[in-house]
Amino acid sequence: MSSNTRVGKADFYEVLGISRDASDQELKSAYRKQALKYHPDRNPGDHAAEEKFKQASEAYQVLCDPDKRAAYDRYGHAGLGGGGFGASPFAGGVDIGDIFGDLFGEMFGVGGAGQGGGRQSRQQRGDDLRFDLAIEFEDAIFGVEKEIKIRRLEICGTCKGSRSASGRGPSVCSHCQGRGQFRYQQGFFSVARTCNVCGGTGHVISDPCTTCRGEGRAATEVKMHVKVPKGVEEGTQIRYSGEGDAGRAGGPKGDLYVVLSVKKHEFFERQGYDLHCVIPVSFPQAALGAEFEIPGMDGAVEVKIPEGTQSGKELRIKGRGVPHLNERGQGDLVVRIVVQTPRKLTKAQRELMAKLGETMIVDNKPTAPSLLERVKDLFN
Repeated sequence: MSSNTRVGKADFYEVLGISRDASDQELKSAYRKQALKYHPDRNPGDHAAEEKFKQASEAYQVLCDPDKRAAYDRYGHAGLGGGGFGASPFAGGVDIGDIFGDLFGEMFGVGGAGQGGGRQSRQQRGDDLRFDLAIEFEDAIFGVEKEIKIRRLEICGTCKGSRSASGRGPSVCSHCQGRGQFRYQQGFFSVARTCNVCGGTGHVISDPCTTCRGEGRAATEVKMHVKVPKGVEEGTQIRYSGEGDAGRAGGPKGDLYVVLSVKKHEFFERQGYDLHCVIPVSFPQAALGAEFEIPGMDGAVEVKIPEGTQSGKELRIKGRGVPHLNERGQGDLVVRIVVQTPRKLTKAQRELMAKLGETMIVDNKPTAPSLLERVKDLFN
């Protein structure tokens, strides 16, 4: 047992969990942790926690005062003149708002001591806006410029943002005298409450502008030109800084996000920066090989089918796909070959096919790879 304590009285340093040479900042930090941990509002009905909170409060009240701390260090509890746990922990003039600071604000939803008595800042950043823009498949590849109309909050043209009809602007709230809050004493600690008249700003508008109803901002329809770059895709977001709602009381504007949706194409399908399409060919073309043109996104494309091409074969044509967004380079065009089997044949065609079949006897016994694997490959 410490020589500076007596039976039935806990050592203040042990209560706060600090050493005897702890600095003022370490003392304050230790008390904050103890106070927040054992505060009655966080431990309703827990008498043990309430008792620890009172102990921590009394310990801090003594140790934060240089004279009291010196007397305590020298004489222990006897040097405090009979003060005990039953006394108010803030009897020495300690302000809980100063002790808790921002942590007190988190706990009770009010401003700490660093906020000028709790008055809330009037300036607020404007909200961000979203505009959904549908574009054609070709526009996503080559880029496009579109004109859009958006509704956003602009500084009121009538009151110029002053919020008052006379232009005088806000006046000091008479309810809270400009403090933005009221402080009440509840037991051994004080609690701040936001003023419900001014909303914590400390100011009110006595003659609100009839156009914006004292808001200082009014909804306005605005035309904008949106430049869609090459290579965008479904869901691409284009951010326009400062094109959102105007801020409150001179606060900065929000941003505008244009979110793109791309319409489907009847012939091409996009996969990343590659374009895919399917080309049907006849059996003779696949067997003998062929050359033909297909329409590409940026002009006609020459396609050469090698002799003996199987159905499902993919031919890759370099550099005929989608330009890379904000980068150099371009994807490829992937052409998938599908061999079509005729459903109906003329008499002459049937005779020719029969003669061809006689010259192409196929052993139908499965060989490696197995028939099952070949079927799987065909449909993958």
